[in-house]
Amino acid sequence: MVNASSFKHSYPFCWRSDTPLIYKAVPSWFVRVEHMVDKLLENNGKCYWVPEFVGERRFGNWLRDARDWAISRNRYWGTPIPLWVSDDFEEGQLRRIAEVFDCWFESGSMPYAQAHYPFENKKEFYTLLVLSTALFGKPPFKNVIVNGLVLASDGQKMSKRKKNYPDPGIIVKSYGADALRLYLINSPVVRAENLRFKEEGVRDVLKDVFLPWYNAYRFLVQNVQRLHKEEDVAFLYNENTVKQSGNIMDKWIQSFTQSLIQFFKAEMEAYRLYTVVPRLVKFVDMLTNWYVRTNRRRLKGESGTEDCVWALETLFSVLFSMCRLMAPLTPFITEMMYQNLRHLVDPASVEEKDASSIHYLMLPQVREGLIDKRIESAVCQMQSVIELGRVIRDRKTLPVKYPLKEVVVIHQDAEALKDIQSLQKYILEELNVRQLTMSTDKDKYGIRLRAEPDHMVLGKRLKGAFKAITASIKELASSITVDGHELHEEDLRLMYTFDQSSGSAVQYEAHSDSQVLVLLDVSPDQSMMDEGVAREVINRIQKLRKKGHLVPSDEIRVYYQCQPAGDYLESVIQAHTEFILATTKAPLMPYPVPKTASVIVEEKTQLKGSDLELTIVKCSSAPRVPLKGMVLLENPRGDDKMDMDKLRRVSSSVFGTNHTQLSFFSGKNELTNTSDLHSLSGKTLSVTSSGSAPGPVPPTDAILCPYVNLQLCSGRPSECLSGEVGTLLLANPLGLNELDSSRLLLEATRLFGL
Repeated sequence: MVNASSFKHSYPFCWRSDTPLIYKAVPSWFVRVEHMVDKLLENNGKCYWVPEFVGERRFGNWLRDARDWAISRNRYWGTPIPLWVSDDFEEGQLRRIAEVFDCWFESGSMPYAQAHYPFENKKEFYTLLVLSTALFGKPPFKNVIVNGLVLASDGQKMSKRKKNYPDPGIIVKSYGADALRLYLINSPVVRAENLRFKEEGVRDVLKDVFLPWYNAYRFLVQNVQRLHKEEDVAFLYNENTVKQSGNIMDKWIQSFTQSLIQFFKAEMEAYRLYTVVPRLVKFVDMLTNWYVRTNRRRLKGESGTEDCVWALETLFSVLFSMCRLMAPLTPFITEMMYQNLRHLVDPASVEEKDASSIHYLMLPQVREGLIDKRIESAVCQMQSVIELGRVIRDRKTLPVKYPLKEVVVIHQDAEALKDIQSLQKYILEELNVRQLTMSTDKDKYGIRLRAEPDHMVLGKRLKGAFKAITASIKELASSITVDGHELHEEDLRLMYTFDQSSGSAVQYEAHSDSQVLVLLDVSPDQSMMDEGVAREVINRIQKLRKKGHLVPSDEIRVYYQCQPAGDYLESVIQAHTEFILATTKAPLMPYPVPKTASVIVEEKTQLKGSDLELTIVKCSSAPRVPLKGMVLLENPRGDDKMDMDKLRRVSSSVFGTNHTQLSFFSGKNELTNTSDLHSLSGKTLSVTSSGSAPGPVPPTDAILCPYVNLQLCSGRPSECLSGEVGTLLLANPLGLNELDSSRLLLEATRLFGL
């Protein structure tokens, strides 16, 4: 003996009992493997692995280092190894050996059990490959898809004993099965990597994918209903007869959708789920945050009925295709959407015999005629400009609600500038700027490129020499060699700065990516600040509508009150009343709220140092609901006589139809400017907004205008002492424009011509 000593080393622990495992050498039965390593590698190369790196590296490296394989285990339970041997391993009395098969070996051997040959996830692949190569000389499978493990949030294996994972039932109940499914198939697991399961990830899928997707679907349904209610246009989609829209954003989302379908089919045929799901999730963002956002006015019908129908058909087509693509991944939410959307599809365009479920439908076919890569590239350029502009706004804490004067886009490619120019409307709207300027000359705006050393990267490489060359880096023009040191792209960060000698340096803020440079004029302007405050008021009103669970077709009226009265906020609201009305589509009126009004929701909030109180009340519309009212043709003195212009103004006030062109009929005869209105005293006129004679008017219990009769008992001039009687309306049928005591005196004075 040369030396005797103790050697200290670590032992593993049993994951069940947390007790040490002691290695012990025992006799074992082996399968010879080393002699056929080359054949194993050859057969492995004939298999299609997903992901590819598993077969080439992870599994391939294991095969290269393959050793003879111990297949026996000394356990009480297991599959007996069918070997009968004598004690001296010579011919004699034979007994079956006591060992049992390794469980991975026996499970992997299942397809070859009938071959009577004595025969770990990855181990099972190994078993199959070894046995198939040994028995038949060919690979056991054509395609192999490998997934990773789902671990607990701390990186350990999920364990019932440790209870280190959330209850799956609670997860499904809280967020839905679809959210859990999409979280798992959009994770590293499908790339053969491990996932640390976190409940927050499932919640984020619900928040970032499902809610925006559902809101786009709901927005479509609401505007289809609005189109039918307000325009009497029934929406029915037929893919074979739908007309091609001329709107560039319609063309873009259609092209983007068809490109997605093309990509989806190609990647799914290659079993690459890990590339498909991220693209589908990205598509939800493109649909909701770009298409719907930039076309919401068209979808609401603000650009005319025909353009609205085009936009709705486009959105329906995209959502319908999206549901069919997502159905295998998120079966429940897509089925829910489909059951509503299917009623908007023309039955003549449905090819499937049974279309009662989305899961009976085939995947959509690629319509290559709709794919336009030029438009996709142009919109991509537009998105870059908008995102860079948003970064500048965030950096300068300038909310998008507040308009700015100008955005300047600088790009060296004239074709790219032309593409961006074609989408000017959307850039101005999304960045809320007044003017878009295109240029290829950054020197015109006093812009200079400045190099800043990356302290972490360059400091590690140059060490002591770093400080000596920092100043030289900042003075770089076009050279990339400083103090004898060659600098690489990853060593520097390039930043745009303004030449302080330029007169425009103080008003622009810049940001860029690898292709385009964006400048925003951030100089303050009071009129733009006022508009920004008006947009804040609009935002408060829209949020209050949402709080009251209102839909766009609900007719409402908004009352407001500012405290202290007459302050800056109130002056802004009064100056921008029409602007607010154009966006909210709801009349905006100052307090008080009529006592007879039906209040839906009210709220008191702070804005610009003032208290803003908002109240939303129900508002009916006379053209859709039969109402009766009274109009005075003249006052008791016989002057201030009614004519058609006055009749239109008074009727609009009575019925609350200030923005509607009214027509008047006595029976079937329409009144004109030459009609004798006084001959109609005491008669009931029909008022319509369609310009055509009304049909039979159904009986109604609608309340007539409340009124009082006035008798003049004494006063001047003397001709008014005869006690003539006048009639005064106290309110219109909507319960609005009520008279108080001061207005009663004023109207009575006007009535009697005093």
